[in-house]
Amino acid sequence: MSFHLTTEDGNITIATDVIATLAGSAAEKCYGIVGMASRHQLRDGIAEILRRENYSKGIVVTQADNKVQIDLHIIVSYGTKISEVAHNVQSQVKYTLDRALGVLTSSVNIYIQGVSVSAD
Repeated sequence: MSFHLTTEDGNITIATDVIATLAGSAAEKCYGIVGMASRHQLRDGIAEILRRENYSKGIVVTQADNKVQIDLHIIVSYGTKISEVAHNVQSQVKYTLDRALGVLTSSVNIYIQGVSVSAD
């Protein structure tokens, strides 16, 4: 599947995997994020952190009216305020997609798949 953008110079087609990778990279840079998780882990009950090449398993990208909707499934760090982490991720993903691709986002939905407790 791909995202189609129409500009005054012509048409641009961007693969949803590219959008998912950019969104996942932007989200991972936010404080309190341990990593991306698969969207199908609720049935398995095991939270596994995805690598960059598998971000499309944890990020759903849909298109409507030249805007994208992003669903991110993330794992957060124990002890962080989840609402603040989610808000920061939403802002960072919107900003990154706008700056890197010129793609406007209609919404960034965050699904917390797990909390990681690191043993120092």
